Amino acid sequence: LVISNKYSHIKSLEKQQTVRQFFRNVGLSDNHIQLAVSATPKILFSDINKTLKPKIELFQRLGFVGSDLGKFVSKYSFLLAVSLEKKLIPCVKIIQKILADRTTNENLIRVVSRCNWILTRDPEKSGLLRNIEYLKSCGIVGSQLSALLVRQTRLFCFEELKLRQLVLRLLDMGFSTDSRMFVHGLDALCCFSEETVDRKLDLFRSYGFSKEEFMEMFRRAPGIIRSSEESLKSRLEFFLKEIKFKKSVLVHNPVCLTLSVENRVIPRYRVFQI
Repeated sequence: LVISNKYSHIKSLEKQQTVRQFFRNVGLSDNHIQLAVSATPKILFSDINKTLKPKIELFQRLGFVGSDLGKFVSKYSFLLAVSLEKKLIPCVKIIQKILADRTTNENLIRVVSRCNWILTRDPEKSGLLRNIEYLKSCGIVGSQLSALLVRQTRLFCFEELKLRQLVLRLLDMGFSTDSRMFVHGLDALCCFSEETVDRKLDLFRSYGFSKEEFMEMFRRAPGIIRSSEESLKSRLEFFLKEIKFKKSVLVHNPVCLTLSVENRVIPRYRVFQI
């Protein structure tokens, strides 16, 4: 009904049927087609040879074939309305240049799937290239840069000011761009607001840790802030109260607080007791 109302001035259904058949020919199911059309109605009226076919061929070269192509197009049909020459191809080339694996598109597929709108913007105007250069200036290059792109794709799409503020937060927490842990800190911190980090700091304070000790633990094992407050509390209870670790042991070995107490720590502790 929405499609009918919006395109009521187009009387012939022949073009729509031709487009639907094109999608079937490249492997999309009728359900995939319906989902794609419902989300992006104008693709039904796009030129197959000039608009749709070149983009479908690009997606296929990236590794989206068969049912995977259908799932991708039905979920991200708006990409079929994005400029191929100005946005899709330039962005894909930039991503491919960063990624370390040259023989497979597996990581590129992960990047596109996790943050598909990285392909919808002009890389020059969106700040993508500037963000990449800024991260490189912070010492994040090579395999570190490619791993960060795969894990935290949306970080590369941040507004330039937001990315710089995030880096400043990290530096204020005692990280150095010369440290190999800097990229891991950025990876962890970009997912959490200052308020969330402060709540976890308050949790550690309730167990007698100082702010400086918490920051030192975060620098040694950035993954601790990814754990929920409930999980952290459970681990702190176990290490400090059940097996009587000194706080200094956890400060110097904070990776312990990233491990599952039930599935990993306790079973090994029981074996040690024997």
